[in-house]
Parts: sequence; C-alpha cells; structure tokens
Amino acid sequence: MVKIFSSSIILILFAGVILLQWSCTQEADNEMTDAERIEHGRYLVTFGGCNDCHTPKIFTAEGFEFDSTKMLSGHPGNTLLPEIDTAQVKPGKWYLASSDLTAWVGPWGISYTANLTPDNPTGIGTWTEEVFISSLRTGKHMGVGRPILPPMPWMEISKLTNDDLIAIFSYLKSLPPIRNKVPDPVPPDQMATMR
Repeated sequence: MVKIFSSSIILILFAGVILLQWSCTQEADNEMTDAERIEHGRYLVTFGGCNDCHTPKIFTAEGFEFDSTKMLSGHPGNTLLPEIDTAQVKPGKWYLASSDLTAWVGPWGISYTANLTPDNPTGIGTWTEEVFISSLRTGKHMGVGRPILPPMPWMEISKLTNDDLIAIFSYLKSLPPIRNKVPDPVPPDQMATMR
C-alpha cells in the first residue's frame, strides 16, 4: 500500500512538473516579436487617435489630412498662433485650438503637442521605456517634471498595460526622427503676450 501511495505521489509530482514546464513554454510562445510589438504599438497609436493632435495637417477640399512628412512630430515649432482672445479662455468658456489641432488654449495656458518621433534633441530619442511609462502613469513630463497639460488624455492612457505602453513606445522609436523643436507651454498669465 505504501509503495502504491509513493508511486502515486511521484506520478502526481511528475505530472505537475510537466504541466508547469508546458505552461512556461506556452507563455514564452505567446511573447511578441519586435516586429509584432511595433505593429501592436502602431495599432494602439492609430486607434487611440494620437495623430489627431500630434501630427500637423494639410487642408484639402474634403477637409484635413495628416501631413505624412511630419507624422507625430508635434506642433510645428515655427508656426505662429493667431491672436488669442483671453476673455474667452476661462472655465465655462471656450477652449481654443490651432487650425491643425496641434496647439491648445484653455485656463491652463497654451499647450503644444509634443514631438513623439525619436529625434534626440527635439523628440523622444533619449527617452527610455521606463521614462515613457512613468510619464504616462504620473502625468508628468519625463515622469518627474512639469504636468502634462490638456487635452492630452494621459489619465486614460495610464490605464493601459505595461505591455501596451511598451508596444506604443517601440512603435514611436521605430519612426523616422523628425527635427522639430516644439515651443514650451505658456502659463495663463503670459497668454496675452504670446503669438
């Protein structure tokens, strides 16, 4: 009886080890390749509408199209904003946007959409996965700096999984770098003097 009991325990342990090994192999088989991760990131960026604000537009008879030569390069650094009627920029009043939706004005001041291409001096070229994830989890530039301003929906993006955020970061890092120095945000008390 003891021999049968011992054999049963050994058989159960052996089956457990095989099941654990199979489970680990299945998990490893489900990991994405770099190409799949980039493609998943492209899907999330497209579905999330990141180009709607972070890509300059070209206007046509049918409306605007994304400028394919400036994909995700942010607000064009050399573009002047029209005069701002600060009386209209108060809580309960209008929020304003530039004609190509790359600059926004509200009670927070003026925010410009960031250059998300991997350009080192003007984009996210020097960012790491950790900095990227921290920025989107905390709503702070570089994860520790100034607040990420409206209309950037970082609160919703922060709910994505780390795998999704890594996929987005991988996609952004795969883009061609575009040199475009986006202006710094403007606080509310300096809006009237800005153009």
